[in-house]
Amino acid sequence: MGTIELHPWNRNFAWTDRAAPFRRLDADQVAAFDRDGFLVLPDVFGDDELDPLVEALDRNEAVTDQFLRSRADERIAIAESGAITFTVHLVEREPAAAAFVRAPVFADLCHDLVGPDVRLYWDQAVYKKPEKPRRFPWHQDNGYAFVEPQQYLTCWVALTDATVDHGCPQVIPGLHRAGTYRHRYVDPLGWEIVESHPDAGAAPVGRGGIVVFSSLTPHLTGPNLTDAVRKAYIVQFAPDGAAVLAGDPAAGEPTGRIPANAPGRQFPILLGGRPVPSPPDRC
Repeated sequence: MGTIELHPWNRNFAWTDRAAPFRRLDADQVAAFDRDGFLVLPDVFGDDELDPLVEALDRNEAVTDQFLRSRADERIAIAESGAITFTVHLVEREPAAAAFVRAPVFADLCHDLVGPDVRLYWDQAVYKKPEKPRRFPWHQDNGYAFVEPQQYLTCWVALTDATVDHGCPQVIPGLHRAGTYRHRYVDPLGWEIVESHPDAGAAPVGRGGIVVFSSLTPHLTGPNLTDAVRKAYIVQFAPDGAAVLAGDPAAGEPTGRIPANAPGRQFPILLGGRPVPSPPDRC
């Protein structure tokens, strides 16, 4: 299993349980999220909502894969042609993606699980290919870039069925309540907090469903053992005013704060608890 240690910048963290009223979730679902750090919401999106998005994402992912194939070893860090690709910031160039992240379900989940003032923090398509099956390491999203406040939201949208054989998300419930853990880089897998854990479990979801989890929930995706590409669109939402801490945790204290309000890709989703249908001219 190995030893799990807190991140050196994680001091005095206290998980904030959410309180009613709720818009999308019921009290039991919110209590489960606070306890376990994740929820599975099946059958959220239909084909009419997914098909235009997948068409746009496929087009962009093909460019990503072509770029990886141009590299001498066909990879950059953990991204590798034939294994796994990451296509980021799609909302900046694809209207279908920009419209999708403003779907009412995301605004409602932000209200229920984040707060009244929320921005899009990150979006990316992750395609797991069948040619080179590979697991992803146990990590927290806040372990890749340390965001304050640490507690934000990840929505893992299944664009294809995601069974265990397809490489669905797997989670370790309960550990999120302590905040961000120390991560170690394991080549070529990426950042990892632990090799295994006895409480880990799978969170399979069908096409159109969402695995909702905290930025602090340790998770991974298993290898794709099928003959089809497993496609997911990951969208993350953080409280307005969130910032990424700059610097090297191994070298000491943070050296600065980078506000998470980049024009064009980190636009408001909720203001004063009300959905924002389109980004203001200045955000």
